Amino acid sequence: MMLLRHFMTLWATIDPIGSLALFVGLTASLSRTDRRRVAARATVYSAVILVVTVVIGQFVLDAIGIHLLSLKLAGGLILFVLSLKMLFGDMDTSAALDDPGRDIAVFPLAVPSIAGPGAITAAIVLTDNDVYTVPEQALTSVMLLAVLAITYVLFLLSEKVLRLIGRSGAAILVRIMGIILAALSVELVMGALGIGVWAKVKH
Repeated sequence: MMLLRHFMTLWATIDPIGSLALFVGLTASLSRTDRRRVAARATVYSAVILVVTVVIGQFVLDAIGIHLLSLKLAGGLILFVLSLKMLFGDMDTSAALDDPGRDIAVFPLAVPSIAGPGAITAAIVLTDNDVYTVPEQALTSVMLLAVLAITYVLFLLSEKVLRLIGRSGAAILVRIMGIILAALSVELVMGALGIGVWAKVKH
């Protein structure tokens, strides 16, 4: 039961379906080969980030005195900036590929879409050294990699999705994702600033 709960938590926070929608929109103008390269880099970068988070994330936060709510607040602000870029069409994928300093596989696919604040927080919480044994943490890490593998497979199938919706549909998807990300960023920020008050408002 615990493993199933952890898998569902990781699935919800990594959100392969949501990342697929973003991937389709951002890579609509790329060739099949370039899309596959972006997919591979994005999932590898995400795996490295989340595995490192599992191994040393809690130690780092404890060492420098950062609370998990602070992590949620910072992540919410980052997501809000990204959502504005998506909504107002400031996601120039061709420039990102031509400029070695800008890589859509890193931003926004790996961070914050796949290895976002929710996934990073979940990775830390679900491998809490004070709550879970080393074997339980290892199983959680395996499930984490499994979700990332599923995400990569969905990215590889994105060409079929692109043929189905077309480039105009992909552009619409990016803006829809922008709205969703904006709403998610508000949830993260409000939860970090006043979780008790926000809970009362929601109920």
